[in-house]
Amino acid sequence: MRSRLLLLFAVVVTALAGCSAPEPARPGVLTAGLAEPGTLLPADVEDQAGRLVTGALWTPLADYDAATGTLTPRAAESITSEDRMTWTVRLRTGGRFHDGTPVTAKSYVDTWQLIAGRQWAATSVLTKSLRAKEITAPDENTIRIVLDRPSGQVPAWLAAPGLVPLPRSVLASHDWTGFARHPVGNGPFRLDGDWQPGTGGTLRRVAAGRPDEVDLRVGDPVEQYDAVKDGELDLATSVPGERHDAMHADFADRHTTWDLPQAGYLVFPAGATRFADASVRHAFALGADRSALADGPLAHQADPAKALLPPAEAPGARTGTCRPCTFDAAAAKSLLGQAGFTGDVPVYAEPGAGEWTRTLAAGLSGALGVGVTARPQPSGGPADGPSTVELKPGSPSPADVLGELAAAAGYTDPGFTGDLAAAEAAGTPQEAGQLYRVAENQALRDLPAIPLWTGHGHAVWGPRVHDVRTTPFAGLDLARLGS
Repeated sequence: MRSRLLLLFAVVVTALAGCSAPEPARPGVLTAGLAEPGTLLPADVEDQAGRLVTGALWTPLADYDAATGTLTPRAAESITSEDRMTWTVRLRTGGRFHDGTPVTAKSYVDTWQLIAGRQWAATSVLTKSLRAKEITAPDENTIRIVLDRPSGQVPAWLAAPGLVPLPRSVLASHDWTGFARHPVGNGPFRLDGDWQPGTGGTLRRVAAGRPDEVDLRVGDPVEQYDAVKDGELDLATSVPGERHDAMHADFADRHTTWDLPQAGYLVFPAGATRFADASVRHAFALGADRSALADGPLAHQADPAKALLPPAEAPGARTGTCRPCTFDAAAAKSLLGQAGFTGDVPVYAEPGAGEWTRTLAAGLSGALGVGVTARPQPSGGPADGPSTVELKPGSPSPADVLGELAAAAGYTDPGFTGDLAAAEAAGTPQEAGQLYRVAENQALRDLPAIPLWTGHGHAVWGPRVHDVRTTPFAGLDLARLGS
């Protein structure tokens, strides 16, 4: 009998040893799930996961709220100009990189000079938007920027998360692969060791505060969502489409959604004469079922567009509705018939947009009563039909989106161009915002590009997490999370 009891005890102990109990929570330490970042080189980041990590490792010069035109200095003490031609940035004193070297005005000047000569995500902010004639560092804490025309958008451009400084070591070595594996920033967290692809890494706070450590874990978003629900993970930084409907019931007040600097459009090339009639383009706009895109191939990671400017770039709310953003199949078919438009239409998809382009094309075909098929972008020569375009602007300035759409379509309407110039030269953010809306309205009348969808981010968290704050470019602010 005694030997049987000993055997039973041994079996129970063995079974218990094989069970994995949830890891006990450590005070001041949070666990967060995310997708694999595309890169951790801040000037080339375009994805949400990459911005989450680099937003914790770097402090930008400032934050800029496109809706209100409000500038909040961060690494900068001030960003000022008397004539909107020459701008002065004063840095806060004492800034240091995580390797202990000082952050100076020359750090920014040298970094920007290098970015301008590359083909990185942030390059266009310097070369196409800012277009400075001269950028110098008169002293250790002063950056002087001289433009080629007056512009009030400089604060918005300098708030671009890709324009953060790089340390002298990587500016000299150009070892971008090694630096992306172990980035060295000037932000509230440093990376403890190398980033491990497929696994993640640990962020440790540089100065006192909570959380003092964030354990970032790369994994499947469905599994991460369920792990937060089961108490095995504190935070999931994305919500997959298949969990979207359950999110409100599963997490009540422990979830959030925020606008992303990301939007999808259907762009008509200026040289395609079949679409020269604006009523044809309006018919395509009314025939686009945006909800079918958001609920289908975009998997609840986007909203149907309600304006040409996405919310993350918009200078406040629109005062009127966007008629070309409305799905009205009957009106679309009637308008196309009145224009005498016939024949099949190719819709060209840029790389990565094939799935939602096919859904768009099928919906347009049914609504308009003409054959619309999705095709890959032609390898050479001008396109003979519209193309789907996904924009990921590098700064919160409305000028970036409107300018990029006009360039993609070859749209050169004098009224639109004049409105853009007037908005950029405006004396106040409020005046600029009104003029950007005027330019947007002109483009919505002419429709060189049809707005389709705007991206948004999701997050869910457990009961240990509080004070969750988000911004369009950095996403979740890990430095301000309470635990």
